[in-house]
Amino acid sequence: MTRAHDASRRRFLKVFGTATGALVVGLPALAWTPDELLGQTLIVLNPYLRIEPDGTTVIGARDPEVGQGIRTAEARIIAEELDADWNKVVVEPLDLGVTDVGGEPHWTYGHQMASGSTSVPAAWNDLRTVGAAARELLLRAAAARWSVNTGGLRAVRGVVIATDGRKLGYGELAEAAAKLKPATNPPAPKPASQYTLIGQDAGDVDARDIITGHQHFAIDEWLGDALVAVITHCPYPGGTLAHVDDAAALRLEGVKKVMTIPPPDPALPLGTQQLAAGVAVLARDTWTAMQGIAKLDIRWNPGTRAAEGDDALVQAAATALQGQPGKAVRTDGDFANTAKHARHRFQAEYQIATVAHAELEPPNALVKVDSQRAVIVAPVQNPRATFDAVQRLTGLAPDKIEIKLPRAGGGFGRFLEADYVAEAVMLAKAAGKPVKLMWTRADAFAQDTFRPFSVQRLEACADRRKKLTGWTHRIASTSRLAGREPRTRWWLSEMHPDDLPAGLVDNLQYAWFALDSALPRGSYRASSHAVNAFATECFIDEIAHGLRQDALEFRLALLGEPRKLPYRGHGGPVLDTGRLSWVLQLAADAAGWSKPHPHGHGFGLACHFTFGGYVAHAVEMSMEGTRLVIHNVVCAADLGRVVNPLGARAALVGATLDGFSTALRQRVTIKNGSVAQRGFKDYPLVTMAQMPHAVQVILVPSQENPAGAFDMGFPSAAPALANAIFAGTTVRVRQLPIWPELMRLL
Repeated sequence: MTRAHDASRRRFLKVFGTATGALVVGLPALAWTPDELLGQTLIVLNPYLRIEPDGTTVIGARDPEVGQGIRTAEARIIAEELDADWNKVVVEPLDLGVTDVGGEPHWTYGHQMASGSTSVPAAWNDLRTVGAAARELLLRAAAARWSVNTGGLRAVRGVVIATDGRKLGYGELAEAAAKLKPATNPPAPKPASQYTLIGQDAGDVDARDIITGHQHFAIDEWLGDALVAVITHCPYPGGTLAHVDDAAALRLEGVKKVMTIPPPDPALPLGTQQLAAGVAVLARDTWTAMQGIAKLDIRWNPGTRAAEGDDALVQAAATALQGQPGKAVRTDGDFANTAKHARHRFQAEYQIATVAHAELEPPNALVKVDSQRAVIVAPVQNPRATFDAVQRLTGLAPDKIEIKLPRAGGGFGRFLEADYVAEAVMLAKAAGKPVKLMWTRADAFAQDTFRPFSVQRLEACADRRKKLTGWTHRIASTSRLAGREPRTRWWLSEMHPDDLPAGLVDNLQYAWFALDSALPRGSYRASSHAVNAFATECFIDEIAHGLRQDALEFRLALLGEPRKLPYRGHGGPVLDTGRLSWVLQLAADAAGWSKPHPHGHGFGLACHFTFGGYVAHAVEMSMEGTRLVIHNVVCAADLGRVVNPLGARAALVGATLDGFSTALRQRVTIKNGSVAQRGFKDYPLVTMAQMPHAVQVILVPSQENPAGAFDMGFPSAAPALANAIFAGTTVRVRQLPIWPELMRLL
């Protein structure tokens, strides 16, 4: 039995009332231990839903909010099934749900993570059940009040209505409903034909607080007696502290302590502990702590392996790709023999730079810890990983660790790590006081868990009828699983065996080659889909051009008749080629693909299947001297049933613009053995003036279960832009970032 209890095993609901007469409904925490193999034991309820006597409906959002709109989407799922009045709904973030079962943590809410666009798909069945169960209790309470059958009652916007027109608000029924036992079998969710909230636009529940400055992010949280800690980290990966003189720092008024952070333990996996050795100054406020850091006399020893820049990794990749792969990911047919007899052959190599997350809110953590309890307030995307780090450092029982989940200012995968929380816990334990850890922007760049570098080499062949008959894709990359998993598993984060064109080409080979790097790597928006799609979709464009085929028609012919292909891993179990063809056609049509193009304007297409979502981009651009002008962008997406279309469109627009920004200029460089970037000045994000005025988003109506939206619009944005640049300039850029290479080639 794994410690992460599967939410799908929940079979019953728990209901109770409060002293104020409120109705509280939630999914109970169930434990399955070796002594209870024949049953499940109710432990503790953590509520998702509370209806107050005044009719206010308080809905708990379980997943971390990092700007993806999950608080709104999860609340809408419950409110829909409840038939709540959305104007009376209040959404509150839930803490990490954990109880103690025989000394082991038990996850009472099931899924609590912001990663891989999994939150809405994981919540879909769970939260509909909660809302439907609460509605059923309220209907039963009304039926008992009026001595009628529930069959003649209906619920509309927080009110139960009888056939004769009598009405009772949910607040009036809450106390009576709380005294009822839930049905043995939870009521079935509504048919989609009865939806009034799901599928309708809803503004972000935090939007007003955000624009008025009232929204508290993790970095805003505070305890009155906390000390502020600022750390200067070793700039060399794997380096150690050689010397520190803190006398001048300690003489500053307001500086309370200077402490050292040890280097990471080589026996522990990356992501479970601090990333680097460091020296922390603890002071009364942030400014004083930063002044104390400036006063330190400090020297560092380099690590045993020096950090290498992308130029050195290019050479390492060239050598690696000549040898045997670390993993033969997929082999279909006989590519070598097919290529030998092919009429047309193509090959290209793409380079993908190392990039940083550049999240707006830098790592921070507010920690209060003693021998009895630990309270953590931090921007986190994976609360369970944070919990594991805190428990390892404190030894506290599971129910003595409280992890709060305030809204975070971005993340893009950076806050899946727990290194900064581990640092704060160490400092709070040693200081004997609450600590507010604040990373500087410079350390946020230098101590990032970077997106892996890769070189991607592709070959393809086609027959006399210009049909693609062979394809090989070899990737050499610095896997993000290095330091986390055994080397034999590193390929799992870098290549997906069923990504297209697998299943579309009879003779196909996928292979992965390991590159070593001293820089820590981690998850990044859309993971390896973001970079592999760039190589695949650009290469398909090259092939279409080489065969003198229209890029849209070539792609549609390659996808062929609609069919469902097996897809292993996240996003499966199938990939529907018809759904991908349709979004590709929609994007192209909306962009005016088949119409005459203005002189000097280039049009580009790309599409990708990511985490269960089907997305295509069409881009129109031109060059005005050395200025890139993006005139038109269309993003067409099939995400299954969309809970909140406004939120989905916002996510797709944001992903598109982020995809352009990352692709155009972003790159991490190494100088004197350490990361050169120290802030946004030397890590330029694109400005609003450099972006298109609008992104047209087309959402395909669907009856399929929902996919997420945050990651889906990212992978196909960059290749669509690169393909448009080729169409408009005849310059083929095969590197990310695009801009330096484009300027060199023009």
